[in-house]
Amino acid sequence: MEPQLFKYIWKHSKKDQIKILFLVLVSMPFYFLSLDLPKSIINKAVNSENFAGFNSTLPFMRFELPFGEEIYGTTIVLFEGFDLTQLALLLALCLSFLGLVLVNGLFKFVINTLKGRLGERMLRRLRYELADRILRFPIMHSRRVKQAEVATMIKDEVEPLGGFIGDAIVTPFFLGGQALTAMIFIMVQSFWLGTVAMSIVLVQAFVIPKLRKRILTLGRQRQVTARALAGRISELVGGAVEIQSHDTSNYERAEISHRLGKIFKIRYEIFQRKFFVKFLNNLLAQITPFIFYLGGGYLVITGQFEIGTLVAVLAAYKDLPPPVKDLINWDQQRNDVQIKYEQVVEQFQPMGMIESTQQTLTEGNNEVLSGDVVASSLTLIDESENKLLDGVSFSFGVNQSVAVVGNASSGKEYLGLLLANLVKSTSGSIRVSDRSLDQLPSAITGRRLSYVGQDAYLFPLSVMDNLFYGLRNWMISDSPHNPASSDEAIRDRQEAARTGNTILNPMGEWVDYKSAGIDDPVQLVPRVTEVLRSVDLEEDVYRFGLSGNVDIENRPDIAESILGAREALKDHLKSIGAEDLVIAFDPESYNKNATLRENLLFGTPRNSDYAGDSLLGMPILREAVSEAELRDSIYNMGLSIARTMVELFTGLPPTHPFFEQFSFISADDLPDFDKIVKRADKSSFSDISVSDREALMHLPFDYVEARHRLGLVTEEVEAKILTARKLLAEKLEERDPEAVEFYDPESFNSAASLQDNILFGRLAYGRAEAGETIGRVMTELLDDLGLRSDVIEVGLSYNVGVGGNRLSAVQRQKLAVARSLIKKPDLLIVNEAAAVMDSQSQNKLVPSIMEAQGEQGIVWTLQRAELSRHFQYIIVMQNGRIVESGTYNELNVEGKVLSSLIAAE
Repeated sequence: MEPQLFKYIWKHSKKDQIKILFLVLVSMPFYFLSLDLPKSIINKAVNSENFAGFNSTLPFMRFELPFGEEIYGTTIVLFEGFDLTQLALLLALCLSFLGLVLVNGLFKFVINTLKGRLGERMLRRLRYELADRILRFPIMHSRRVKQAEVATMIKDEVEPLGGFIGDAIVTPFFLGGQALTAMIFIMVQSFWLGTVAMSIVLVQAFVIPKLRKRILTLGRQRQVTARALAGRISELVGGAVEIQSHDTSNYERAEISHRLGKIFKIRYEIFQRKFFVKFLNNLLAQITPFIFYLGGGYLVITGQFEIGTLVAVLAAYKDLPPPVKDLINWDQQRNDVQIKYEQVVEQFQPMGMIESTQQTLTEGNNEVLSGDVVASSLTLIDESENKLLDGVSFSFGVNQSVAVVGNASSGKEYLGLLLANLVKSTSGSIRVSDRSLDQLPSAITGRRLSYVGQDAYLFPLSVMDNLFYGLRNWMISDSPHNPASSDEAIRDRQEAARTGNTILNPMGEWVDYKSAGIDDPVQLVPRVTEVLRSVDLEEDVYRFGLSGNVDIENRPDIAESILGAREALKDHLKSIGAEDLVIAFDPESYNKNATLRENLLFGTPRNSDYAGDSLLGMPILREAVSEAELRDSIYNMGLSIARTMVELFTGLPPTHPFFEQFSFISADDLPDFDKIVKRADKSSFSDISVSDREALMHLPFDYVEARHRLGLVTEEVEAKILTARKLLAEKLEERDPEAVEFYDPESFNSAASLQDNILFGRLAYGRAEAGETIGRVMTELLDDLGLRSDVIEVGLSYNVGVGGNRLSAVQRQKLAVARSLIKKPDLLIVNEAAAVMDSQSQNKLVPSIMEAQGEQGIVWTLQRAELSRHFQYIIVMQNGRIVESGTYNELNVEGKVLSSLIAAE
């Protein structure tokens, strides 16, 4: 990147800067006229001495040739103008002044708008370049940098550059032109007053920047410490488990406090110095008016100066300090942003950057790797001069299965990175089909090779999006919602090209399904299921699907099938005499296996205000409960629950299983409810405090009659609850019809999960086999009805969370392997990707993936040497060197390193 900010700005915005500079130059004459006009208003129009009588006139807009008398010996009139009376002249001059104010304001508006657009375009360009460079960082460098610091630099640290770039060249000309125009005007009116004004300005221009040098140094320190703080904060989030498990939170608080204290000291010193400079600047600016008032007033009194001229000089000087002050501020900002720019550029120019030409977009996926992979004298040295690999040489066919084994310090991990072209060797080479691997473009290595590490990253997208992420190599077609031919798309592409951004549309079709072996949409789910089965992830995605939702408008076919499965489940349970395992929802009855909350709402909330405890605070629910005369009953239920809990559980340890079964009140809250019960026993419903009443009325909403068996839901209470249910439904239909989707035996509930739609009820409490039986029966029914693929399709929309944190570590690695497998690479490199799995899972996964890879090659750096028996060729490493290689039968003999590694397991 260009090390000098001004060169960078001029290189990419030269044409725009010249256009704005032209406007600035054009605006200067109008600005000068606006300074001169007040003198004419006072000296000509306001001064009655210029008019002998009421009808006397003076010329308006009379133009004479400048310096005509000096050149030609006589005044040359270019335009005689208009003869106006005093009032007419006053009106004409004032309107002219107003017109000049509007013209100057319009110039400022246009110039500032153009500067702002230019600044934003350059900021977009700079941010894109920095993001582009992140995509070309060497992997070893990416491991060292802190994500939060890089994000802070692109988001925050370059932000001031956007505001400055538009001002970088235009502002000094614009402000300097204004200041120079005002200064020339003052000098023309009075040389001595102009000299005084210029002297003060020169003092400001010399002294103020000198004082601000220390502020710039402090600003640099503030930037570095703030960036380090951002990185430290990200460590608190990333290391949350370690911090809490080791009780180091107080140390972290102390460390953060120390960093904040350091930033405070820097910022406080900046404020002190900044406001002192501001005070001095203002003081110097006010000295000049003092001299003008004193000296100019004296000249007017002695008749050496006209009052109008003095007013004009004062008005001109009024416009002088702001541009001078802004110029000084601009100079400080220039130094500040130059420092920021240099620091940012320094962080984004690591050694070993990937050349941009290697990541050039290439359409298609036709070039196939074949032949042999030949490594010659590979050596890899890290930044600390440690040899990670030392003279490694080998050869194997691209379509062979190769195992790399060794202990943790053997260097096998780095060999995997080199084979995937993710790390460049210090010396030596790897050749594939007689072509140097590090010279191959990403269009080949990223599509025909595939790599899975032991800490694979998943994006915060769905399972499907993560699975096909490796096939987003080129834009196959444009977005149907915003086609390339639309006016908006054309404007967006033009703007992107103007700022050096790519013109590719991220909303287009990027997934190369054909490379995954999918030629028709109907093959999508079967192909995905096949890959998920290979990595033992099919059942997990199936469970995601059962807990997922379906939008009935987008997939009415699935909704209809699920309704069929609901009826089939009901019939099957009846046929085996197990219909009592599921208590179905009935609009006309109370479900004793569901909570009071579920019975009242009788539906699935779409609006979060109606979910969980939020429902209890909704006025609409309180209205329905009150109208159904249920309020007293709920209060009495809460009081009974609290009294029972206090009587039975006082004195029990917090870990007692009763607290889990009766989870109304925690052990910590039990003493508080003991006091509430005692107060409630002495008061009526209307007399008890609002807080006590609310606490008691919240308790019954999680009460399940069949589970807790306290006999609180009597027939009378049931009737009131059903009445309140109907009233609540009517009120919701009237006021907020989209808030809740109610249970209907004949309809699919798109707000509920597939499993809840099939079940349409609650499992019977007290039946130990209910959950297992229903789960087995539901799975069999869905398979028999051919709905398994539909459920898996729903499961593929499951969002995996940031970094895949909604999945287990094993699930993350399996999905990452599936992502590589579905690409059908010529050579799959698995770099200890199964290390987080137990032995049984590894024993099952390795042959399954090798079978899925088929005739194509695979290189697997194994955690367990014993698994190398599945591979055609084995490389054994120690201390960064290959100590032996061959087949499993050749190496698994006494005296060989492989044999000792297997024995050590």
